[in-house]
Amino acid sequence: MKMKKNQNENENENENENENENENENENENENENENQNENENENKNENQNENENENENENENENQIENQIENENENENENENENENENQNENENENENENENENENENENENENEKQIKQISTGEYSTIFLFKNGKAIEYLREKDSNQNPVKIQIENIQKVTIGDLNEAILTIERNVFAKGKDINPNNPNEFINISSLIEDTNDRIIEDIVSGAHSIYLLTSNQNAYGIGSNKYGQLGFDSETLEKTEKPILMMKNVSKIFSGNTSNHVFLLNSNQELFGCGDNKYDKVGLGESSKEETKIRKLTKIQNIPKGKIIDIQCGYFHSIMLIENENENPKRKLYSCGNWQLNGLRKDEDTCEFTEIKSSLFENDDNIIDFSVGNVHTLILTSNSKLIGFGLNNFDQLGSNNGFFFSIPNQIELPKLRFNEDISNYHVLCGDFNSFIYYSHLSFSNLEEDLIKLFERKEFCDISFKTKNEEIIKAHKLILKYRLNQNQNQIGKLKEIISKKSIKESNQIFEMIYSNNSKINPKLYSEIKEIINLNEKIEETIKRIYLNENEKDFIIERKEKQYKFPKLILIMRSELYRGMFLSVTNDTSNKVTDYSELSNKSFQIFEYWIYSNQIKEEIKITQEIIDEFKIGIDYFQLNQTNPNLLDLLIKKFNNQN
Repeated sequence: MKMKKNQNENENENENENENENENENENENENENENQNENENENKNENQNENENENENENENENQIENQIENENENENENENENENENQNENENENENENENENENENENENENEKQIKQISTGEYSTIFLFKNGKAIEYLREKDSNQNPVKIQIENIQKVTIGDLNEAILTIERNVFAKGKDINPNNPNEFINISSLIEDTNDRIIEDIVSGAHSIYLLTSNQNAYGIGSNKYGQLGFDSETLEKTEKPILMMKNVSKIFSGNTSNHVFLLNSNQELFGCGDNKYDKVGLGESSKEETKIRKLTKIQNIPKGKIIDIQCGYFHSIMLIENENENPKRKLYSCGNWQLNGLRKDEDTCEFTEIKSSLFENDDNIIDFSVGNVHTLILTSNSKLIGFGLNNFDQLGSNNGFFFSIPNQIELPKLRFNEDISNYHVLCGDFNSFIYYSHLSFSNLEEDLIKLFERKEFCDISFKTKNEEIIKAHKLILKYRLNQNQNQIGKLKEIISKKSIKESNQIFEMIYSNNSKINPKLYSEIKEIINLNEKIEETIKRIYLNENEKDFIIERKEKQYKFPKLILIMRSELYRGMFLSVTNDTSNKVTDYSELSNKSFQIFEYWIYSNQIKEEIKITQEIIDEFKIGIDYFQLNQTNPNLLDLLIKKFNNQN
């Protein structure tokens, strides 16, 4: 998609008038559908022609409207679920009616909460996808006649989503990639196909990451091989476009790749190898590939070429727009540690220059203070946004659709501070992300800040199950917790629990919950003021992983036995509940359960079960363990049997990665 450098206000007004006229015509046609059928067909043809002539027309997204529609959708789902619950309750025995209602309400609340927790957003020219923490996703389509209702993506266990101008790609927890679009599946562009299964080497189909360009999709495998699929018009797949214009199957671009960088509006790509060497290819208009003076006149880089004169430091990220590229470099010995470097179009790259820049050059500004580090940044089609640790929002580029979030100018050639909107959450600013699309932008809170064990432990607290100690707030409200967790998080000192009860007795329910969230998550930034009151009694210097390990290795805490043919394995019951839905459901289903033993019916070998045991409390696999294909096959079934929480990375991911590294 190309940008018109000179925009005409009269043309915009005419476009708006035409859109209003079309909407009125559509309303009249709906009222008189039978009488005006022939006219309707002719007008639809004209609309299709107009849409093809105006591919670059953009409609601004309204974040508040999106949030309201998501909530409305959840409310509608809840109403339908409640109706089904009522029907089922009439069929059940009267004595169990109240219990069933409470259980279903809790399940609905948990599900709705997960659906509201955004994990990632990806946006392109024609659509925006919201990926939620529960692995489900919805899509908003940008169409003239769209009513802006989201469409559910019919793929489960989604790990990541990416969107280009004419393609979409989805990476699942099982490490498969499903994609659709004109450049991927021209015969049926609206149907998702498994493109990872099309890789010729059957031993190289485990995908670690996906990246979308405007008309291409890039795959990074667990073997550190980079593949490309889709258009190669500009040489963005690393092959001469005269011999290969496009491909509908992934082709190998380069081996020994650690990261792939591109952008949803760009037709160029960068590949970083394990030695921090950077290679680029594709569209080089405005010198945005950054190859220097030697390639200044080349508009297409038809093969992967090493980028010279890279700034010193570790390359954290590179983001590509249609007109420019920006690189984030980290140096531990410099202040600030992170700096941005840019190349490409002189009007959009944030540099104070009067010509395009053919090498990555530092973006200097007084806005980047010595104690201020860059948390996140994003490059769109014609604009850039930056978020810093001091809660500053900085932007530059074109603002013709207010995509920079500022009404103070049409265009910023250098970094300008933008008023940061009031954020919904009070947590650490580092959990926020900025995202730039073609002519729209997002700031969102990503629920990805905790490690596996931290997240499982927080979920244990939020569910309020298997609690055995209570605390009263200043308003006599009750908060329940787990004595075993508090025992180890409060320095194994019984007196500290008394002090904690005293603190909670002076706090509101909200403040009390935040105190327990800090205890269970090891995150003092949830409420720094409250943390200052409890830091003397809580052991926040110890990671959650270390706490769980101490609990597990203490034989006195192991109150449950899993019996196998070979031997018995002892576990702390609470750790099993926290890590496995199988055991959580088992203990929930038995009232006043006093049993401390269960027989294991999984098909895991003894070696595999020992791997499972170690992972339960460490979230790791022992370094000396040799992983075989048989072990992986056992766990493909074992994961479902134990109903292990699908955190990232899950046990099967770790096994597959270790297997590939060993072989």
